[in-house]
Amino acid sequence: MTFGRLLLWACSLAGLGFSLAAAWFGPPALWIVAAVFLAYWAVIFVGVFVPRLGMYARVYCEAPAADRQVALTFDDGPHPHTTSAVLDILDRHEAVATFFVVGHKVDKYPEVVREIVARGHALGLHGYRHDRLFALKPPADVADDIEQTRAAVERACGVRPRLFRAPIGFVSPRTAAGAGRAQAPLVGWSVRAYDGRAGVSSQSVVRRIEAGLRSGAIVLLHDAAEREDFTPAAVEALPRILEAIQRRGLTTVTVDQLLGFDTAPADATSEGSSRALGERALLHGDEPGKSLDAS
Repeated sequence: MTFGRLLLWACSLAGLGFSLAAAWFGPPALWIVAAVFLAYWAVIFVGVFVPRLGMYARVYCEAPAADRQVALTFDDGPHPHTTSAVLDILDRHEAVATFFVVGHKVDKYPEVVREIVARGHALGLHGYRHDRLFALKPPADVADDIEQTRAAVERACGVRPRLFRAPIGFVSPRTAAGAGRAQAPLVGWSVRAYDGRAGVSSQSVVRRIEAGLRSGAIVLLHDAAEREDFTPAAVEALPRILEAIQRRGLTTVTVDQLLGFDTAPADATSEGSSRALGERALLHGDEPGKSLDAS
C-alpha cells in the first residue's frame, strides 16, 4: 500500500473517531469541527495535486531498481516544428524518449506522430483536449477520453499506447477510476522543469532537471506548448540535459522499458517494434484506411 493510501485511511479513521467522540462526549466547539473538516479536505486535495503519493491509484513516478537508466518524457505535442526539433536533438545524442501526445493534435499532425514512432520513440496518452478540469470528469468520461486519444494515435500510426499521463498531472479518484476502466497505467514524474509555461529560461530548465537527475528518474519536459503559442524552453535546454545524462553515466530508455512493462510488438512500445511500425506508417501515410498488418 502506498504512503498516500495509508495517509487517506489514517485520516478517515481519525475522522470516524472524532465523530464517535463527539457523539459520546457531546459536540465540540464549531471552530474545532471546521478545522477538522478543512484538514480532511486538505489531505484529499493534496492527494489530487501530488500524484506521486498514490492516494487514489498507483502512479508510476520513478523506478528505484533501474540500472543507470532514465526516461525522458515530453508532453503536449505533437507539433510540426518544436517536436521535430526535439526529435533531431534526440537523434544526435542517440537518445530515446516517450511522447505523451494530445489527441486533437494527433488528428491535426498525424505525420509528426508517425515520425516519432519511425525514429524509435514510444507514445503515451495525454488526453484528447488537454482539459485543465480533467480531474473533475466522471470516470466514464475519463475512460472515453483515453480511448478517443488512443484511437487517434492508432489512426495516425497503427500504435495503441497504454500509458496515460493526466492533463496537468492531477489524479483525482475519478481520474483513477476512469484510467482503470481504460486499462491505462498512470504515469507521473520524479523531476520536472515547468517548461510548459511561457517565459521560463533554458538555464532554469537545465538546473531543475539536473537537480533530480538520477537512476530511475522519469523526467517531465514539453515538446510543444499547450496552445502552440510559444516554444518550450526544453527545446533549447535539451542538448545540455542529454550531456548531463551522459556525464553521469546514465542511459535513456522509454517509460515502458524503465518500468519493466511488457513491450510486445502488438503495442509497439519497444524501440525496434516502434521503429518498424513507424516506417510502415510513413509508407502508408497517404492511405489512412490501410491496415498496417496487411503490408
